[in-house]
Amino acid sequence: MSDDDTGPQFDRRMLEALICPQSHQRLDYDATKGELISRAAGLAFPIRAGIPILLVSEARTLD
Repeated sequence: MSDDDTGPQFDRRMLEALICPQSHQRLDYDATKGELISRAAGLAFPIRAGIPILLVSEARTLD
């Protein structure tokens, strides 16, 4: 997300309640890419319109 994006932003307080649907471990927020990172599963979940998309089928594999 860019700084001039006027859409909803991700609320970082949600990180306390969200876990990776595959590994059941905590997620890290990457503000630069607008993703939630599951290092345990090696996946990055997108955030669209401020809503985390926690579907493994929507996640990208980490390099």
